[in-house]
Amino acid sequence: MKKMYGLWMMLLTILIGAPVLAGKPMTIKGSDTMVILGQRWAEEFMKKSPGSVLQITGGGSGTGLSALQNGTTDIAMSSRPIAAKEKEGLRSRYNSLPTEISVAKDGITLYVHPSNPVNEVSLEQIAQIYTGGITNWSQVGGKNETIVLYGRENSSGTYSYFKEHVLDEEDFAPRTQTLPGTSAVVNAVSKEPKAIGYGGAAYAKGIKILKVKKDAKSTAYEPNEPNVRSGHYPLSRDLYFYTRTAPTGELKKFVDWVLSPEGQAIVTRTGYFPIK
Repeated sequence: MKKMYGLWMMLLTILIGAPVLAGKPMTIKGSDTMVILGQRWAEEFMKKSPGSVLQITGGGSGTGLSALQNGTTDIAMSSRPIAAKEKEGLRSRYNSLPTEISVAKDGITLYVHPSNPVNEVSLEQIAQIYTGGITNWSQVGGKNETIVLYGRENSSGTYSYFKEHVLDEEDFAPRTQTLPGTSAVVNAVSKEPKAIGYGGAAYAKGIKILKVKKDAKSTAYEPNEPNVRSGHYPLSRDLYFYTRTAPTGELKKFVDWVLSPEGQAIVTRTGYFPIK
């Protein structure tokens, strides 16, 4: 068993670009939106801190917060605020409230195919598209083509945020095709001229980004750093780390480094926006 564990740790550390190290790994699990960012933080932190081993996995914000409750991760990555039920689950099990740490900013981004002539949409139009009230691109100034919908699975924090803040908790149209991760959404949209999808700003490669406005009379903004940090972009949000209690020891060392100028520079290089 020890031999198998050693082989697993060797494979893990090689996969994320770190030297083979002994000791118990620090586990970080959750948001697929944040997993690439988490991996880059881990790679750089382990280079600077010999002896540290970080294990990063995705699965969705809900998965990460569930793992935090059952004690199988040290940090939950989440692209949405923790729910009251999740917070209560942690309090009842550990007799303490979780610590919330904002580690980056993001703007939920609307992706379309590069050939799509539509340049901007309002929050109301997005809601109608994803609940089935608008089904043709001609209804928002585009071609006479049926809109193909792509979205995220319901364990995703991006899905939860989008449903709450854009759809006002209405259900997604049944024809919405749910995909496991933002990369899959971007890939699907890049291959389908009639498609629309949503996800984190850092994944917007090979597609066209729609500007978003609060209502028909408002200015439309793109999800860049000035607009997200100022709140002008209507779908701006924070990305979070959650821990069961206030971080201490090696966990605190890592969190402090993530929030440092060096850690926040990685946020920018990854395509998200620094918290400070």
